[in-house]
Parts: sequence; C-alpha cells; structure tokens
Amino acid sequence: MRCYTPAVPGTDENRSGAVPGMTRKPLTVAVVGATGVVGRTMIQVLRERDFPIGELRLMASGRSAGARISIGGATHEVVEAVPEAFDGVDIALFSAGGTVSEDLAPAAVAHGATVIDNSNAWRMTPGVPLVVSQVNPDDAGLHEGIVANPNCSTMQLVPVLMALRDAVGLERVVVDTYQSVSGTGADAIAELESQIRAHVAGEPKTATVYPHPIAFNAVPEIDVFLDNGYSREEWKVVSESRKILHLPELRLSCTAVRVPVFVSHSEAVHVETTEPITPERARTLFAAVPGVVVQDDPAAHHYPLATDAAGRDEVFVGRIRQDPSVADGRGLALWVVSDNLRKGAALNAVEIAEILADRDWIRPASSRAAVGIAR
Repeated sequence: MRCYTPAVPGTDENRSGAVPGMTRKPLTVAVVGATGVVGRTMIQVLRERDFPIGELRLMASGRSAGARISIGGATHEVVEAVPEAFDGVDIALFSAGGTVSEDLAPAAVAHGATVIDNSNAWRMTPGVPLVVSQVNPDDAGLHEGIVANPNCSTMQLVPVLMALRDAVGLERVVVDTYQSVSGTGADAIAELESQIRAHVAGEPKTATVYPHPIAFNAVPEIDVFLDNGYSREEWKVVSESRKILHLPELRLSCTAVRVPVFVSHSEAVHVETTEPITPERARTLFAAVPGVVVQDDPAAHHYPLATDAAGRDEVFVGRIRQDPSVADGRGLALWVVSDNLRKGAALNAVEIAEILADRDWIRPASSRAAVGIAR
C-alpha cells in the first residue's frame, strides 16, 4: 500500500487560524479525494485551524482505497467513496472532480452529510449557494445539503471586487489569469518538472497533460472551448463572479492562460467603477477586507509574486493604478495573486465548514426552519 504524507507549505505565522468562537462540538468529517493534491491540502488545513473533528474519514476512488495517509503521526486508511461510507458524517469536503460530485454528493446528502464541493458540478445550480467566506458567508445558510466552492481564479478575484462594489459600484471588469499547473493536479506538476529536466538535458519535451509543452511557455487554453469562443475556465470566472457578488448583469470578460508556475495563480484586473476612485482609496478599501494584503511599492520592486504567495492563505493585491482609458477617474488596473491550492480551494472549503459549524447551519435550511416552527 502507498503511504501519503500531506505537504506542509509555508509556516504557521502565514496562516489565519480558526474562526474565533467556533463551536467545539466534535464533528465527523469526510474528505473525498483525499489522495489528491487539493484533498491532501484540505486535510492539512483542517489540522492547522484546529477544526473540531471527532472522526476523520478519508475517501477516494476504488483504485486508491486501502492507501494510507500519515496525519500528525497517525496513519489513516483511505476507504472507497460509496454512499454507505457517509453514514454518520456531518460535513463532507469533496475534491474528486465534477463527475464524482454529480453522482456522489446527492447520495452523501441522502445519508445525512452536508457537502462542501470543490468541483464545477454544482456551482451554477439554482438553490446551491456558491460561497467565498469573506464575501457572501450568509449565503451558506441557504443550503439544502450542498454548498459549492468557487473556481480558484474566481476565489481570489471576488474579495477585491466586493470592496469596489460596496464603495463605488462596478460597471465592467476585464481579467486575464495566469494559472499555475497545480490547478490541474499532480500529473501536471510532474509533467512540468520532467519538461524542465528534458530542456536542461537537450531532449525533446513531451506533453500529455496539456496540448503543448508548458515549460517555458504560456498556453491560452484551460478546459474545453465553448461555442462562444471562451474556454470553460474563462466562463467560470464570469458566471461565478456574478453569482457570488449578486450582480447577475455585471459586464465581465476573462482570458485564462496556463503558465509554467508550480503554485499560485496571478491575475491582471481592469475595473470600470460607477463612481470615481483613486488608487490611494482603493488600497485602503482592499486592506480592510479580511484575508487581503496590499503589496504595492513598485519603485522598490514590491508587488505580489506567485512564489511569495505559495503556502500563504491571503489574497495579495498590488500594482494598483489609475486606468487613463476610462473617463472621469472611474478606472483602475491592478494585479492579484493567491495560492490556488490553499485559498483557491482547500482553505475556503474549510472556512465554509467553520461558518456552518459556528452558526449551527450544518443541517439543511428547510430542516432548520421546520425545527424552528415546531418550537
């Protein structure tokens, strides 16, 4: 049997810690996709934030069942993710892909679990909350068994847009993403490493994960292309941002590019606001958002970097400047960077779980309402 040990990126002082006052009632927590890159990061984040776990169940596909994962000196065996495995589970964190989530999440709910799903399966389903912890936490309370975790690129974008929405209004957003290979998974990380070694050795670079070699390249294709010419990844940023921000008509365009970076996504963002705003005020607004850090001193070469963001929980924003192409001081350009495995996936999922536990929202909204009426 294979033995996995979750990586521990960064240091403890780089992490935000658990929500103060969260209930200490021990919960049974399942992690589905526990042997994957994001699944292992979810396990690490649960431990770092001292989430109140009474029992931890690690689940994966049948081919990974029986694998052993070392956690805090203890070894846990991975079980196959089947409906019956969710009996007695309070919260299930899913990171096993859309097909698995479509099939298994409703079954998990039927067995009594509340699912926090990291795939694209449920994000745009009416009635399923799509939540970023510091943007729309109240939406989590509306769930009927499933809460969706947004796409990693959307995740780091919307806290910044929220600050502008609330202060000066949003008219239009154009975002170009520069996404690391870890967003695709362990095979993509290995492929980038092998292509770098091949380049150094003067050998041909072989591509199997992406349609072209990713080493020393930039590939403007993430996920499949849609009939409108956008990739599915690009359209996720558009549709998910509108849903999370409660701005269904927001004009937003995205170009998504895969780049040869191991961890952390970067974004060039251009915003047209309803009212004028200066870069100075924008810095103040961004710095006031929990989990957002302003790094903006270009003269000193101080701005967000993918390598610095890796292993960190925060969203970093810099290169904040006026966009002179927008009239009346209503345009901003900025640069946003975040670790796509942590805040972009695992951390936000755990933060949603903390919200559900802290506010006693683990049961579906209709069930909670029925209990309230009975009382």
